[in-house]
Amino acid sequence: MKNRVLIGFILVFGFWACDSKTSSDQVVEQITYREVPEFSADSAYYFIQKQVDFGPRVPMTPGHQQTKEWIIAKFQEFGLEVQTQEFQAKTYDNQTWDLTNIIASYNPSAQKRIMISAHWDTRRIADKDTQRIDEPIDGANDGGSGVGVALELARIIASSSLKPDIGIDFILFDGEDDGEPEQASFRNNSQTWWCLGSQYWSKNPHKSGYKAFYGILLDMVGGKGARFYREGYSMYFAKNIVNKVWNYGIELGYSDFFILKDVGEITDDHFFVNKDAGIPMIDIIEFSPELGFGRYHHTHDDNMDLIDTRTLKAVGQTVLFTLYQE
Repeated sequence: MKNRVLIGFILVFGFWACDSKTSSDQVVEQITYREVPEFSADSAYYFIQKQVDFGPRVPMTPGHQQTKEWIIAKFQEFGLEVQTQEFQAKTYDNQTWDLTNIIASYNPSAQKRIMISAHWDTRRIADKDTQRIDEPIDGANDGGSGVGVALELARIIASSSLKPDIGIDFILFDGEDDGEPEQASFRNNSQTWWCLGSQYWSKNPHKSGYKAFYGILLDMVGGKGARFYREGYSMYFAKNIVNKVWNYGIELGYSDFFILKDVGEITDDHFFVNKDAGIPMIDIIEFSPELGFGRYHHTHDDNMDLIDTRTLKAVGQTVLFTLYQE
């Protein structure tokens, strides 16, 4: 490593060409990657702490409103073009929620665009906990970490002398984390009651005819000891993007985080972006093939004690590197 990540980084690979006369001719191709600025895990950590300090970001609460205003102000501070998408959605228990998707665009005139997404709301109950089940959770990792990484990506891209050649749309979805309680005695299968913001946006994009080359969803990307496997819907809809990102992560030295093993399908925001918007989007999400979601999931253990700058660095640097190679 030098002052900037992978300055002059060369990946060399070879293969053996065989013909009737020789079996030992080596052909070497050199690939030079673009120079990439360094992702600051400490800055991303601060952005997560700031969200948690507002309190749970449950829709229709003061913490939710304050967080919305702060996120918008940060994107504007970084010089991005910001707009909001206000809409209403029904919850599983028949409430009507006022929700807001936040869209911040870098280089809005560029034809080739990449989506970076996360959800910025938090869960109103701790239904996997054994105490304070009816109280909302901090959501430091489940919600906060994805937003923290997205904000740091925006800050770096806006402030660095190195600029990617593409347009980037940071689309933060609201109302993602409000599915039925884990122990619910009822089940309303008439629709998916979580991922409300992505369901709405995917059928009503912020710009008519909007298309992106691909998207990356960041969900639970800051936990200690996190491992990121290749999620099922990501592999079905966008296998080439998954392979590219995971291979970049491994080349950057983060093989402990990006695991070349598949897990099952997870109905997350990316599913609706793929299905309804027709944009190939992958999900970087902590989900183990053996254990499923982490033990903190939908409990009060999802707090700042869980957040690890090593994990933030691995995810943030990999995504940043990916963007700069487009």
